[in-house]
Amino acid sequence: MDSSNKSISVRPAFALQSAPARVPGARPAVRAFDPFSQPSMQRRHLMLAAAAGALPALGAHAQAWPARPIRLVVPFPAGGATDLFARTLSQKMGEKLGTTLVVDNKPGAGGAIGSDLAAKAAPDGYTLLLATTSTHSIGPSINPRLPYDTVRDFTPIGHVGDAPSIMLVPNDSPARSVREWIDHAKKNPGKLNYASSGNGTIVQLTAELFKSMAGVFVTHIPYKGTALAMPDLMSGKVDVLFDSLPTGLPFVRDGRLRALAVTSAKRSPLAPDLPPVADTLPGFESTTWFGLYGPRGLPPELVTRVNAAASQAMSDPELRDKLAKLGIEPATGTPAQFAQLVAQDAAKWKKIIVERKITGD
Repeated sequence: MDSSNKSISVRPAFALQSAPARVPGARPAVRAFDPFSQPSMQRRHLMLAAAAGALPALGAHAQAWPARPIRLVVPFPAGGATDLFARTLSQKMGEKLGTTLVVDNKPGAGGAIGSDLAAKAAPDGYTLLLATTSTHSIGPSINPRLPYDTVRDFTPIGHVGDAPSIMLVPNDSPARSVREWIDHAKKNPGKLNYASSGNGTIVQLTAELFKSMAGVFVTHIPYKGTALAMPDLMSGKVDVLFDSLPTGLPFVRDGRLRALAVTSAKRSPLAPDLPPVADTLPGFESTTWFGLYGPRGLPPELVTRVNAAASQAMSDPELRDKLAKLGIEPATGTPAQFAQLVAQDAAKWKKIIVERKITGD
């Protein structure tokens, strides 16, 4: 048969057709699956609605956050500069977020214990970390066996403050400026010394950075905290100490020690009469930064909200006044800017640690 003259009409399986007559005793015909039949359409609509409802679930969670107090982990003891900063900051941030930030001190291992706790917390916005130069810029190079990766295991939120140090010498020191102290050290190689709060601390690294850039040879004397070094500095047994501004400045104001400079890149509003070391050694800078982190995987919308709350808190005159008394300069910035700051700072200190063979032992 020649089929060229016949047209074949193919109807889709779902086309409406009249039901064929049923032959008595015959088995019912098996219908082809119709994905657009009414029952299937209902099921599909339900599935689409469920999927659509699931998509904004994370956003809804962020809108409901915070529904309970937020833990702010401080990896240092109560009463220290980081702790006092955390308590000052947490009050104002809590007001901005509409909840309470509970400071949770978890000291030990140079900040590693508290940092590890925060790194392993659920990324739900209810655990934050107030980190410092010691935990994220210095720690990885001093202790390569940390139980966490300071980049991979944290979500940067924002830079919140800086604390410069102050260069202190005894009142009977022949140096009255940074240049005069460098000249004095070069005339007496190996005869001068500096104190620190211990091996691998920011105090030691600041002095070693100074030595490297000034080209001087000065002996290190580690103490268990700068407070224990003060009597020897005042008596002249120690020749120089780079102490934190809030703890060192009172000794200058009451005439027990002489200050030569601050370690920030520019003059500090906390001690405007003191020049920066950078005026003598261009490029010199050593400050302790403070910043907020969350665990890895913290949702971007929560990062944005915490960052905004911190920035708003930093603009509060009352908070700024309290921070000035702690020797801390307020700071703000985006998460990306904060991450870049930490990366650059870590690279700088790693170079000093490797070149000077510094350890935490």
